[in-house]
Amino acid sequence: MRLIICFSISAFILLFLLWAYQTMIDIRPNVKRPRLDNRALQLIGELEARLRKHVVVLAEDIGPRNLIKPDTLDAAADYIRSFWEDLHYEVTAAGYRVSGKDCYNLSVEIPGNAVRDEIIIVGAHYDSVSYSPGANDNGSAVAALLELSRIFRDRSVGRTLRFAAFPNEEPPYFKTREMGSLVYAKGCRKRNENIAAMVCLETIGYYRSTPGTQKYPFPLRLFYPRTGNFIAVVGNPNSKALVKQFTKRFMENSDFPIQCAAPFGFISGIDWSDHWSFWECGYRAIMITDTALFRYPYYHSAQDTADKLTYPEFARATYGIYRGVEGLVEPGR
Repeated sequence: MRLIICFSISAFILLFLLWAYQTMIDIRPNVKRPRLDNRALQLIGELEARLRKHVVVLAEDIGPRNLIKPDTLDAAADYIRSFWEDLHYEVTAAGYRVSGKDCYNLSVEIPGNAVRDEIIIVGAHYDSVSYSPGANDNGSAVAALLELSRIFRDRSVGRTLRFAAFPNEEPPYFKTREMGSLVYAKGCRKRNENIAAMVCLETIGYYRSTPGTQKYPFPLRLFYPRTGNFIAVVGNPNSKALVKQFTKRFMENSDFPIQCAAPFGFISGIDWSDHWSFWECGYRAIMITDTALFRYPYYHSAQDTADKLTYPEFARATYGIYRGVEGLVEPGR
C-alpha cells in the first residue's frame, strides 16, 4: 500500500510539472527585447495624455456605469459612440433588453484587404460595479480600446479588425445570458462569423515596481514574479497558440514587462472577463490584464478613481498591445 501511495504521489507531481511546463514555461517566447525608437516614444507620450483623458471622463465625469444607474451606462455608450463617429467609423449598435432596459453592444470595423472573412476582435466592457467609478475596471480598458481604434483608423489590415464595447460584464450579469459579450459572441456564432481571435482588454492601468505587490491564485504563485510591474496575457489550452503569438509580437516590439499563461479555466481569475464568452462559443480568445484584484488594492471599490492609475506604464503597455494586435491582423500569423 505504501508503495502504491508513493507511486501515486510521484505520478501526480510529474503530471503537475509537465502541465506547468506546457502552460506557463514553454509558452513564453524566447525573444530579444528591442530598444524603442523616437517614433515609438512619441506615440507612447501621446497615448499617456489621451488615455488619462478617457479615464477621467469615464470615472469622474460619468462615474459608476451600470443598470442600477442606467443613465450613466447610456452616457458611457454615447461617449464611445461619439468618439468612433468623430473618427468617421460606422458604428453598429446591437441592442438587447435587460429588465425592461435597452443595452447596447457597440462595434466598428476595418475590413481586411487580404482575408476579409477572418476577423480579429478587440473588446472591452464599459460598465462598472454599482458603487465604483471604475477607473481601472474597466475605464482603463475602454480608454485603450478607443486609442487602439484611433491608431488603426487609417491603417491597412490584412484580416478584418473589429473593435467592440460590451455592457453588463459585472455582477449580477457576469456569466449569465444577459452579459453583453455573451450576447455578442452568440450572435457571431449564429451568423457563422469566422472569428480568428478575440483579444479582451480587462483592467490594464495599474503597475508597481515594489517586490510583494503581485499576488496569484494557486499554483500560479509558484511560477511568476512577485513584483506587479507587468502586463499579463491569459488564455486557455485551446488558445495557447494565440497566447504565444500575441506575446511574441508584443515582446518583439515593446520593452514593457510581460507574462503569459494558458492554464485550465478552473484556476481562479483565468476566465473572469469577456474572453470567457468567446470560449463558451468555441472561439479562441485571450485576456490582457494587469491581473486586477491580484494586484490592484482598489478593485471593485469606491476608491477605483482616475488618480490611482499609473499612466506612464499604462501607455507603454497599450503601445505593446497595439503591436500585438498589429501582428494578429497580418494574414498567415
